[in-house]
Amino acid sequence: MPFPDTSAPFDADDADDGSSAFTVAALHLHPVKSCAGLSVPEARLAATGLAGDREWMLVDAAGEFVSQREHPRMALIRPRPQPGGGWALALPDAQAPLALAPSPESGDRLRVRIWDDEVDARAPSPEADRRLSAWLGEPVRLVHFAAGQRRLSSRKWTGDLEAENAFSDGYPVLVVSEAALDELNRRLAARGAAPVTMQRFRPNLVLAGLDAHAEDHLDELHIATPDGPVVLRLVKPCPRCPIPNIDPDSAVPGHEPGDTLAGYRADPRVGGAITFGMNAVIVEGVGRRLAVGQGGRGTVRF
Repeated sequence: MPFPDTSAPFDADDADDGSSAFTVAALHLHPVKSCAGLSVPEARLAATGLAGDREWMLVDAAGEFVSQREHPRMALIRPRPQPGGGWALALPDAQAPLALAPSPESGDRLRVRIWDDEVDARAPSPEADRRLSAWLGEPVRLVHFAAGQRRLSSRKWTGDLEAENAFSDGYPVLVVSEAALDELNRRLAARGAAPVTMQRFRPNLVLAGLDAHAEDHLDELHIATPDGPVVLRLVKPCPRCPIPNIDPDSAVPGHEPGDTLAGYRADPRVGGAITFGMNAVIVEGVGRRLAVGQGGRGTVRF
């Protein structure tokens, strides 16, 4: 099947190639892995995903990454963009936000572990380490992904593509359709449960105009940008851990939406795990800018 022409405007009514039209509805960055995210109107695409996404991480005294699984309160650590670049982290402790250097190259060089990967990282801020350790009640260090290294996604899923990552779970971009959340909230309402927001699922790219979970069956996303096309390949369903059950506003764990998802989202492609969204890798477009409102088409997987 020929690829759609990503240099031309997209029209939902003119497709005869089986592709599905969509619009970029939202872009989300999570500067510190497993801490709160934020919505942005546009973002540059880096080799590791959206620039600024999951470039920082907290590790314990052994260098192992920590997350909301162990510390639900990490959901309350909120990033704020700094006027000169980089981020500040606001903690609910009434102290001044922690400023993070835009491009930290100093500080201790550490070997840290994220899932099965060991990578180099920099720990540039003893003050951040001290305050975060006190707030979480455990010795932790705030580390930045060290430049000059490549952490690659599993070739089992990416095939001939070498997909780079910083501190994401294993793939550079996570994609979810708005309609998938709408369907979940419809089912939650039917069970008498409260609706949830997209924050629970921590995607990078949210798409409007698709049917619920249509992303499960798409092969590639072709997005027209002023800089040229961006092409993302959807390679692996995203299995879900208990983190979506943590309320991002209160950091209180619960049973939903996990209980509801378990009733209809078991995916045989990943051994029956409960999935929501698709992990994507970059085929084309590093250095180009994605923006809310851009149009695209998804080619169908056969």
